[in-house]
Parts: sequence; C-alpha cells; structure tokens
Amino acid sequence: MKKISMTTPIVEMDGDEMTRILWKMIKEELILPFVDLKTEYYDLGLENRNATDDQVTIDSAEATKKYGVAVKCATITPNAARMKEYSLKEMWKSPNGTIRAILDGTVFRAPIIVKGIEPNVRTWKKPITIARHAYGDVYKASEMIVDGPGKAELVFTAEDGTEKRELIHNFKGAGVLQGMHNLNSSIESYARSCFAYALDTKQDLWFATKDTISKKYDHTFKDIMQEIFDAEYAEKFKEAGITYFYTLIDDAVARVMKSEGGFIWACKNYDGDVMSDMVSSAFGSLAMMTSVLVSPEGYYEYEAAHGTVQRHYYKHLKGEETSTNSVATIFAWTGALRKRGELDQLPELMEFADRLEAATIRTIEEGKMTKDLALITTLEHPVVLNSRDFIKAIREQMEK
Repeated sequence: MKKISMTTPIVEMDGDEMTRILWKMIKEELILPFVDLKTEYYDLGLENRNATDDQVTIDSAEATKKYGVAVKCATITPNAARMKEYSLKEMWKSPNGTIRAILDGTVFRAPIIVKGIEPNVRTWKKPITIARHAYGDVYKASEMIVDGPGKAELVFTAEDGTEKRELIHNFKGAGVLQGMHNLNSSIESYARSCFAYALDTKQDLWFATKDTISKKYDHTFKDIMQEIFDAEYAEKFKEAGITYFYTLIDDAVARVMKSEGGFIWACKNYDGDVMSDMVSSAFGSLAMMTSVLVSPEGYYEYEAAHGTVQRHYYKHLKGEETSTNSVATIFAWTGALRKRGELDQLPELMEFADRLEAATIRTIEEGKMTKDLALITTLEHPVVLNSRDFIKAIREQMEK
C-alpha cells in the first residue's frame, strides 16, 4: 500500500516513562505503516532536559512557531523525589508551562465519547470542553521559604524608578511566599480564542473565577473577558444562538454537576488544570480526553491531558505486563496529523486521522479495551488487552 505523503514536518516532542513506551508503539503500529511521516524531533525526556539545561524545551516551542503544528508526549514535572531519582541539576519547571508561555495559547480539552463508557455524572449527556488559560499563575510563579519573623511586601518598580507597594503579611514565624503574575495581552488573546472556539463549535461559553476574593487579579480577567465580548462578539453570539456568561468558580462547579454538558467551560490556568482532570475522569478516564493548545498566531500543539503513568512504567521495567490506555496519546497524533493536513491541503492525511480515531473507538465499542476501561464499561464480557495488544487491535481495525 502506498503511504500517505506529507509536505511540512510536524514538531514531535517525545516524553517520559510509560507514555514514552506507548509513543514508540503508536508510531510503529499505527502511523509509520500508513504515513510517510515527517517530523522534527525533540527529546523532552527528563534526562535530556537536564542535559541541555532545559534548552530543548525552548527549542521545541520555537520550532512549533516555525512549523505551526506540534504533537507532545506526556512529560515529568520534577519534584524533590525526581531530583534525587534523576540526579537533576535543578528542579526544572513544567515543560508544558514553558511551551505555553512561549506560544501564549489556550488549551481546549474535551472527553472522547465511547459507547459503553458512561459518565459517572448521570445528568451529563454531551461532552464538556474545558478552555484553560495557558499562561502565568502558579506555573510561572516565584516562591520563597520564610525562615522566621519579618515583613513581606509586593513591590513593583516602574521604568522611571517609582515604586508601588502592597503589604502581603507580617510574619511572626516561618512560612512560605508565592508571587504570581499575568499579562493583559495574554488574557485578551485567551478571551478571543475562547469566543472564536465557541462560535466555531456553536456551544455556549461559561467563564468562572473568584473575583469576590481576588478583587484585582481575578477581577481583571472578568473585566477583560466582558469588554472583548461586548465590543467584538456579542452580536455574533446572538446570531449563532449561543450565550456567554460569567459566574464564580464555586457556582460553576455546582452548575456543571447538574448540567447536561454540551458547553465550553473557560477557566484560569490552575482551575483548568484541575477541572479538566475531574471532567475527563468523570466521563470515564484521564486517558480519554483530547487536549490542544491553540495560539492566536495560528500555532497548534496536541498532547495527552494525563501524566506519564509512572506506576505502569516501573512494572514495565521489571518485565511485568501492563494494560495502559493509549487513547489520548493516539488522539494527540491524529489531531496533529489532521491539522497538518488541513493547513497543507492534504485531504488524504485528514482522512487517515479520521480513520484512526474511528478504528480506536470501534475497537473499544467491540469490547476490546485496556484494564482501566474494562473496570467501568457497561459492555458485557470485555476483553482486557495489554498495552501493546490494544494498539495491535486498533491496527487490525485500520487494516479492515
């Protein structure tokens, strides 16, 4: 069979642990036999990030600006235990946070709906898409450990040397400090991405923060979103028959749990991180969610929304069998290949991505699945497959 041709490379960002193992299997079984794959490869495994002082992460983001489309494997964000395990020079920051800061986009995450995997929330009938602001907050924060009594202040020094000060706290003993920031320009880009995505998908848009407590930081988000909506999108939303509204994050959580779904829930960076895991898990599995970073400049980075599956990796190293769900990683590849085909006007590549997604869903709906799905499926007598055999079962569907 003649392989499908590509003209422009995709930026390929390899990752860590079990997802790195799955990454290789997916390429070997599901992509390379069918596509003459062109990628510019970057190894974002923790060892290489450490060896390059994390320059490889920056380089991969800059390459995404060059080529427009990237696909990323899950990566480790190191903690103290990882520092020791990998003998790191320093506790490198989240590669996702670094890439998102450079590309300045919005992360859209939506569950993959499959018959036989029913949502845990009985009212949910349609997918809920999380729109996560992808810049700043705790992911670009500066932190400090306070050893004893003293005064902490927030200080801003303008270019002309003038200062603005705000008391944070008079410490009577030890504690911790964290300084976060955001940019009006990034919030504006986020707002336009959310409104445009809502119009494209004809879905209502919710936005939620905690402006009653954060009267400057969160309130700035609320104000910018509303100003841009009123000036640029209100009439378009009316014509499309969809709505935009703001609510407090705690009220949004309560409303989401009683909704039917079928809308976009826009969140700040940390809220979107947490709530996307809640939504994906409640729809079935963390490994059953698509994730794409969309930049206002037209850059796209597709990834799995879950972690590196550390526990399964340690089993794999011992030679033990694993049954790891690769669906989100497969859909990261299909999303990137479809977008590359769209941008380069290669309908065969777009159709391949559609076929691979359909084959993946059909495999599960026929009762062949990984252990995490077998434990929650409503299908009778599911066949539990190990990590490689599940991917091979999808390959068989493709060849049919």
